[in-house]
Formats: sequence, structure tokens, C-alpha cells
Amino acid sequence: MGRVAHLRCRACSTAYPVGPEYVCERCFGPLEVEYEAASLREATRERIASGPRSIWRYRALLPAEPEEDDLQPGFTPLVPARRLAERLGLKHLYLKNDTTNPTWSFKDRVVAVAVAAARAFGFRVLACASTGNLAHAVAAHAARAGMRAVVFVPQGLEAGKVLATSVYDPTVVEVEGSYDDVNRLCTEIAGEHPWAFANINVRPFYSEGCKTIAFEVAEQLGWRLPHHVVIPVASGNLFVKTERAFSELLQLGLAEGSLPRLHGAQAAGCAPIAEAHRRGDAQVLPVRPRTVAKSLAIGNPADGSYALQTVRRTGGVFEVATDDEIVEGMRLLAQTEGIFAETAGGVTVAVLRKLAEAGVFGPEEVVVALVTGAGLKTLEAVQDGSRPPIRIRPTLRDFERQVLAAV
Repeated sequence: MGRVAHLRCRACSTAYPVGPEYVCERCFGPLEVEYEAASLREATRERIASGPRSIWRYRALLPAEPEEDDLQPGFTPLVPARRLAERLGLKHLYLKNDTTNPTWSFKDRVVAVAVAAARAFGFRVLACASTGNLAHAVAAHAARAGMRAVVFVPQGLEAGKVLATSVYDPTVVEVEGSYDDVNRLCTEIAGEHPWAFANINVRPFYSEGCKTIAFEVAEQLGWRLPHHVVIPVASGNLFVKTERAFSELLQLGLAEGSLPRLHGAQAAGCAPIAEAHRRGDAQVLPVRPRTVAKSLAIGNPADGSYALQTVRRTGGVFEVATDDEIVEGMRLLAQTEGIFAETAGGVTVAVLRKLAEAGVFGPEEVVVALVTGAGLKTLEAVQDGSRPPIRIRPTLRDFERQVLAAV
């Protein structure tokens, strides 16, 4: 990890040597990667353009070297969403479609970096606390890297996510309780056993993978930053790192424009950050999740207070979506743009719709919404209310009588 100068506490700025550490011993703040200045200068538009069509085209801006047998996530489509934009009264709307990643969610980005860091530190077991998508990504990337995977999930997770994870033959541990219970247990285990927990003891490196989604948005827009980005929020890590990524691009002279307004989208049944923002508080109060959007069901978000700082610093807002609005958002996205997103995508689209109706976006402003996971993992959310198939006999008469009338 020659590009990394040291780790630094986000809260008190204490510096630490590079290693599998994630929390400051002085103030318990989160540790972040800081890079050697010479390494950052290696990032040029030309060098990026000549790189692979994956997150590793930005290797000069990431903490670890890619594995030779890496699944090559990233460089997913930035889709001009013309039909959805028309429905919402917008002119310049784009969808960052991370459903096309190897395990169909943006978690492939962070896990690829986590695996590279874990291998550099000599770990042989890759583990995580997960609401589903991270478990899926950890299982797949560990299999590819020849590592053993152990994934911990809360009880009651969507069956599709459990099955999609299990096919890679990890050890799946279902913990009685919520994600927050799972995370507390995994934090204890990480302190006692020599395992690489992607989102705990290698979190400073793992979280750097989040930046690549913003790097790609900027590059795909011709190195001009959008005016607004709508982001689904669980732990708050993606939200915080999106700001950092755009800021780095501006500081390095790689992108043009101004820092976008970042808007957070949370499920109404688990919206601790949105509620703190509404109250004007500086701290986030934990909640007990009750939402169909299980991938966003983190009641005690690790980066909650920093997400509050980010939304206020960028001039954005936080908004919430009810379960009914989430399902409606999933259907709207599928029916206008042909993208079947998971429940987190429904949250994003529902909040995007509310912000458009509230006049948050200017008529000529560029808006990007992040679609972070695929809907095949959350089929339960849309199984009710879908039109059943029309059953006919194999005759032209039945077709004309029953099908043509319905088309």
C-alpha cells in the first residue's frame, strides 16, 4: 500500500500507521486513509481513460493494488433517464445503474478494495456484518480470491439475498436480532480473531471503494460535476464518501464545476439521519428498523453524524419514503426505464420524485440518482399487486379474444 501515507482520525486528526485499524484510540472516531501527495498526482484524465473498465481505472486514487483474479466491478452505466425525467418534470436526469455489478449491487466496489487490503495484510478469512448485499459481495469476491468467507446477517433477511450468498459456499451465520446486533457481535469477534471484517477492521480501505461511483459519474459526464445527486442512505458511508470523491476531483483539477448538492434518501421506517436533520440536531438517535427496505435498515448508522455534516455542507436535504412509496418507486423505475431495482432503489426514486415535486431541482440542472442494487434479490416487495399472466389455450381465437383486449 505504497500510496497510503497513514490513517487519520476523522474527528481529532490523530495519525496512525497503516494497518487493519478502524477506530481512534483517543476519541473513538473513525479512521480514514490519507494518501501520499505524489501518488495523487499520478491521476490524470489520460491515465484514467487508458485503464481498465472497472474501479481500478482510478487505482491512483485508491489505497490498494487490485488482485489479479479480481471480479472487476465498476464502470457501470450512467443512463439518461428520459422517460422517468418526463414523468417527474425534469430535463436532465441520469441514473447510475449499479445493478450491473458482478453481484448486482454497489457493494462489489467496496469489497474489491477490502479484499485487496485484506490480502496485503495477510488475512485468510474475509467476513462482514451485512443486511444482504455486502454478504453476497463478500462471498463472491472471497471465492474468487481463494479466501474463506464468513458472513453474519440479521434474522428475517430476504430469501433471495440469502440464497444468492449461499451459492458461493460461505459460512452464513444468522444472528437473532437486528443489523445493529449483528454489527456489535462482529466488532467483538474482530477484536478476538484474526479475520478481515470488510466493514469493521478494514473499513478505512473498504470505504474508499465508495468513492469510485462518484469518480465514474464525473468521468461519464465529461468530467463536469452534476448539480444534484440523490443517494440512498443506510450507514451514511456512501453519502460521506461521495462528497469526498467529488472534492478530490476538484482539488486535483480532474473535474470542472462546483460541489454538487447531495440529497439523502431513507426509508421512513428507518430514518435516524433524516429525523436528526429535520430536528436540526448534530447527533443521530438510534431507532429500531421497521421497513421493507432491509438493505437500508441500519438503526444506528456509523457515519450518521458525518452524513448530517455532509448534507448541510453541500446544501442538500434528507427525505424519506414509506413502504408503499418504496414499492411504487420500484415499479415506476421499472416501467419507465426498464431497470428493476431493489427496495433501496425504490427509496431513491420515491425521494427523487418528492424533491422534484418540491421544486428542489432547477429546470436546467443536472440530476443524478444512484440505483445501488438489483430487484431480483427483493422479489417479496413487489409480489403483491403485480398483474397475473393471462392464461389461454393455444389458439388464435383465444389470443385475439383475451390478449389483444389487454394490450
